Amino acid sequence: MKRFIEELLPIKEISEESAREKNIRHGHISTLHIWWARRPLIASRATIYSALVSAENIEEKKKFLLKIAKWETSLNKELIEKAREEIKKENGGKVLRVLDPFAGGGSITSECLRLGLETHAIDYNPVAVLILKCVLEYPQKYGRPQKVVEQNGLYKQEKQESPLIKDVQRWGEWVLEEAKKEIGRFYPTDEDGSIPVGYLWARTIPCQNPLCGAEIPLIRQFWLAKKEKKKISLYPFVYNKRVEFAIVKKEGNQWKVLESSVEGFEPKVPENFDPEKGTTARAKAVCLVCGSTIEDDDVRRLFREGKASQRMTAVVLSTQKGEGKSYRLATEKDLEFYRLAEEYLEEKRKRLWEEWGIDPVPDEEMNTKDPNTVAGRGYGFTKWGDLFNSRQKLALITFTEKVRLAYKKMLEEGYDKDYAKAVVSYLGLGVSRVVEYMSNLCVHDNTQERTVHVFSRQALPMVWDYSELNPLSEAVGSWESMVFRRMLLSLSHLTQIPPVEAEE
Repeated sequence: MKRFIEELLPIKEISEESAREKNIRHGHISTLHIWWARRPLIASRATIYSALVSAENIEEKKKFLLKIAKWETSLNKELIEKAREEIKKENGGKVLRVLDPFAGGGSITSECLRLGLETHAIDYNPVAVLILKCVLEYPQKYGRPQKVVEQNGLYKQEKQESPLIKDVQRWGEWVLEEAKKEIGRFYPTDEDGSIPVGYLWARTIPCQNPLCGAEIPLIRQFWLAKKEKKKISLYPFVYNKRVEFAIVKKEGNQWKVLESSVEGFEPKVPENFDPEKGTTARAKAVCLVCGSTIEDDDVRRLFREGKASQRMTAVVLSTQKGEGKSYRLATEKDLEFYRLAEEYLEEKRKRLWEEWGIDPVPDEEMNTKDPNTVAGRGYGFTKWGDLFNSRQKLALITFTEKVRLAYKKMLEEGYDKDYAKAVVSYLGLGVSRVVEYMSNLCVHDNTQERTVHVFSRQALPMVWDYSELNPLSEAVGSWESMVFRRMLLSLSHLTQIPPVEAEE
């Protein structure tokens, strides 16, 4: 008996739906954890169905395939149940068993499960194993919606609720609140109530002109917001042989100064000022004070010799009133809170090292020969911990600590050990997702006005100016964003996949 896939596979339509799937965030398993080789769910579903049904009534099956090969029908009970019954009927009435020995991110296996197959997934990568447990095992084992009766005043109300989702949310909130109690003081709210969601930094090197020696802020471009109706930029100017900054806004053909770092002095911004032209390109730097050019080899040497530093330039603010982002220059107060975080990091790092028996900050050596990572580019990055500034390190080890403590508290409250491990697995993935947005290799996206995660491609390239996210805010990349807005939606989707009754 010929299979559908041997006679016809509507590749064009499936490819279009698979391409569209890349932009789906709400509920997709890609939001649980990054996995480079993850296959599209739509293509996986279509291929599995086509390989397991016969080529009889091919046009009718093609129409049905195009209905189920859409993200919107992923949880359509009627369509999915029909596909399950058809596969089972055309294969002797038995539940088929599938084994994926290289399951990776779980796309193929999750679609096998959706289509009613007894699914077994294997991988030798421990990250993949954890992802697979969170995609396939835990939602089926612990996440099935259950009837819950709640007292609402004088009335009792019945509803369906997933205990796994409820506990991931509960303990995710606990982790966030505990983190805020401990390190919230290092991310203070502005006096007007605005919340800093990002701190913009520029790496710096000293000018090599012996008659100059000024600090050179390495910035690839100066745009803060580059939208059709919102054009805001940093404007660099020289004052007393030092590079200072102003925040400027373009109104028509003119630049209006909103704020200057030199009190009482407002620089004149020329009409031809181009924010696209920064102080560095291809590892070469230009000193704005004397005009000297620093060649790429010298720039790398200065980094390796420890002569490079960093400078906070601006702060990205959210008003929480739907008014979008605003910007202000970094102040001495901002730097003081950062220095306090540095001091507290050393204290906390020492304590956790003694408690855990390992350095909580990643101290493993990076491959300094790999050209695809910043460590292989000759800038003096040698350990994985070098990819984070001090406040980022503090935030990440704090979240890690709170997740470990959450597991202990669950056991103290009488949670089953395996179930507590399932709950904390999602919180662990949450930490991992936040790490993607909490590196000194993350940049500020001036079109979306947010911090961009480090893996925009499969490499860790050098970044001259970077964005430090506030993980306690509600910005994209924060704990709230990664756990409550993304992970819980994905978990909700996974717990709605019907179970498969395995046959002996």
